[in-house]
Parts: sequence; structure tokens; C-alpha cells
Amino acid sequence: MPFQPRKKPQPLDEGALYQYAVGALARQMRTVAELMRLMSRRVEEGEAGESKMAAVIARLAEQHYLDDRAFASTYTRLRQENQSFGKRRVQQELTRKGVQEELVASTLETAYEQVNEEELARRYLARKRIVKPQNDKETARLIRRLVTAGFSFAIISTLLKNWEIDCTEADLAMPEDGHGE
Repeated sequence: MPFQPRKKPQPLDEGALYQYAVGALARQMRTVAELMRLMSRRVEEGEAGESKMAAVIARLAEQHYLDDRAFASTYTRLRQENQSFGKRRVQQELTRKGVQEELVASTLETAYEQVNEEELARRYLARKRIVKPQNDKETARLIRRLVTAGFSFAIISTLLKNWEIDCTEADLAMPEDGHGE
């Protein structure tokens, strides 16, 4: 059977588009840009569709269902606390999600001003149960992983020089919180 492109669904009216947007927000936090992208497939092209989307966005913002500032703040806090990601990784993700540059910069500055990124990187390594690299190949793999997690080369270099990660054999056998990854 040859590949057939997905048909564009029937355009929704403003009420149905609002319900669609609320459902999308109920499933996952989203930015204005992400929600606009989702809704654009559900409206007709042109000015009529744009005005419907603008009306729905305005209504959601008025009801405090949609707020990029709150999204950026919450997203940053969760990535920092739960995944121990560095500043650069969170910045890239927020930018990719369509948050404005100025908002990303101010949110990250506020969120990371009291955070020691070296300690955050140590927490990341301990949480991932990464042991000290034994050769150049393992070191390169570790560096790539830390860069992907959003840490700078200065912090990575400091970590490699002063390896003090609490990741013992007992930690590898049984997680502290009783949960696996």
C-alpha cells in the first residue's frame, strides 16, 4: 500500500477550538507557540483561522490557563530539580518550545542565581550512577553526556579533575529512594 498523507481534519469553530485547546493543555503544559502550532491544523487557513486562534489564546490567557512566564518558570524548576540539567540544556529546550528570548534569559537568571552548577552536575552524575571513567573512551563518553545535559566545559573539566561523586557499589545495587529510573 503506497504512502498516503494524512488528511487535514475539518476546521473547527471557535467553541470547538477552545475545547480542543483546553484538552491539549489538560494533557500537558504548553507555551503559546506550541498551542498555536497544534491549533493551526484544526482551523481554516488565512485570516479567519488566525482570528479564531487569537480569540482562543486571548480567552485562555485571560483565564490563566496559558501563561508563558509561568510555564518557563515551572519548566525550569522541574528540569533543574528532577533531572539536574544545566542552564544551557534548559535554555535550548525553552527556546525550542517557543518561549521568547528575553523571557528565557530572565527566567534562567533567576532560577540559576543561587545554584552551584558544579554541585548540580555532581547530583546529575550521582543520580545517573556514573562511575569515574577509566580510560579515554569512557572520558569522552562522559564529556558528551555532560554537554548534552547542559553543563559547560569548565564545569566538566573541574569535575574530571576533582572526582568526588557519591556513587558507591551499594548505590548501584539499590537506589536510595527505592525507585528505579
